Amino acid sequence: MRGHAWHARIECGGSVLGAGFLVAPNTVLTCAHVVAGGSAGLTVSFPGRRDLAGVPATVAVHGGWAGGDTDPGDLAVLELADRVPLSPAGFAPPGAEQGLPAPSLEAYGFPEGYDGDGQIAEYRAVSAQRIADEWVQLEAVTGHGQPLRHGFSGAAVTLKDGRVVGMVAQMAAEPDVRVARMLPTEVMARYWPALGELVPALADGPDPVRRLYALVRRAEAEGLECRPDQLFVDAVGDFGPEPPPGGFPSLPAAVGYVQWEVPEPAEALTRFADRLTELLDGPVAPTAPAGPDPDQAGWAPILVEIDRSGAGQDQVTVAVSAYREGRRRPVGTVRLTRAEVQRYVQRGIDEAFTHLAPDAEELLTFVLPRDWLDLPVAHWACSADDPTPLGCAHPVVVTEGARHRSNRLRHRLGKKWQRLSAGSATAVHRVDCGTREHPFGLRKRLRETGADLAVFAGPPSAVPEYFEVGLNMPVPILLWSRSGCPDGAGHRAPCAGSAFLDALITSLEGVPPAELPGHIQTLREDALADDEPERHWARDIQLLWDDPRCFPGPTASLHSPVA
Repeated sequence: MRGHAWHARIECGGSVLGAGFLVAPNTVLTCAHVVAGGSAGLTVSFPGRRDLAGVPATVAVHGGWAGGDTDPGDLAVLELADRVPLSPAGFAPPGAEQGLPAPSLEAYGFPEGYDGDGQIAEYRAVSAQRIADEWVQLEAVTGHGQPLRHGFSGAAVTLKDGRVVGMVAQMAAEPDVRVARMLPTEVMARYWPALGELVPALADGPDPVRRLYALVRRAEAEGLECRPDQLFVDAVGDFGPEPPPGGFPSLPAAVGYVQWEVPEPAEALTRFADRLTELLDGPVAPTAPAGPDPDQAGWAPILVEIDRSGAGQDQVTVAVSAYREGRRRPVGTVRLTRAEVQRYVQRGIDEAFTHLAPDAEELLTFVLPRDWLDLPVAHWACSADDPTPLGCAHPVVVTEGARHRSNRLRHRLGKKWQRLSAGSATAVHRVDCGTREHPFGLRKRLRETGADLAVFAGPPSAVPEYFEVGLNMPVPILLWSRSGCPDGAGHRAPCAGSAFLDALITSLEGVPPAELPGHIQTLREDALADDEPERHWARDIQLLWDDPRCFPGPTASLHSPVA
């Protein structure tokens, strides 16, 4: 049979029950309805090897088929009494039976009159749509070939090159109707998860599946403590699906979900394997840079993205993630009421620290909508048990959501940071509360002076038109006081806003832009330790600090979680 001797015939007491196929030296797959009578007297033969006839077999795994024509779980795994010296069947990646045009598929069965040597039927898949999420419908390629009849149940459905894409499970009762149904491999694996290791994710080239399953066995043998939900999130990345409700009961369950439920899963499976290797053996050195080198910026960001969810005025979406070795590692995404955000962020940040390298300099970065840039995130407590403000315990910065996700603005910001990293002097632009400058005039001056840092006497709500200019130019660094002048009106006498600018600009002298997050943390600590912290000029300082090198790779828009 030119290497395809793994096709099997299932027999009992000399009668042919159906077909099957060898997937391991002592393991054959077939339909549960083929062996509905149990294991007594059950034998397996291989027509391609006449010397391998009547091998005793028992039903080792049953898919749960209840006996009805349309009941799910019509899969049985047979264990042979002896290992047979045959190469098992090979599998194609999931979905290989689809295409335009759909490829021809073959099934090798044992219908009446051909139950000794067998017969080949040629069919093709009608649609990628699964019937009742269980079967793929097949129809005959021609109206004159061998129809799928009794004796084909359990036969492997293969591509022309012999790679298996499914198993014949049902046939039409009417003799003139040449349609049938097959269980595709991803459904078969639902009832026998061990099949997952045999089905590749790629048609050719290095495939991650066997490596990953070997790592899973090793992790279980070594008793590795890990969180399957988090490994799943790490694997599927920013644009992947959420874990199912309730999460994953085990590591193999998480792997199976990636393999069968994530579209084009090869990259996700590779990331899963890399992360598992890292947990077992220590950090894995990246084989190629994933984007701009975050070490150039000197920070390891923990990213907290907060945005409106679209589900109601009080509903927000919060996503927490961490960056390590140029790769984003999501911690979680949820939809909450605004009152619940702070507590979730505290827990999420604590979890994100587990993804950072031991020697990493953390940078807590809050990505906020434009009209929420004044959110007092630096004043939030570190945890329910530690009232220390986040901005005193860690460098805390904010950035604006639309700018963070704009490739155009990221490119322009990147050019500015290249110049700043080369040691160029920092160009500071001061915006006093009494300014009467036209916003387009400010834009022109920021461009002409190449401003890298703009300082404001009041919060964004006081002079929104000027903040818009700074965000859209874009200026990499914006600083303001949340308790500065509450409006943009001019003043005859010095005010809190101008006093803040005077003190701030003096404090910034000689501080490299890349070190500003740490410098602002020190100012916040000084304010908190002051005898009159409420009156210290730096108490309510807010820093928008935006270096794209800290966030290599594509940035993702927030989405409402599934559950």
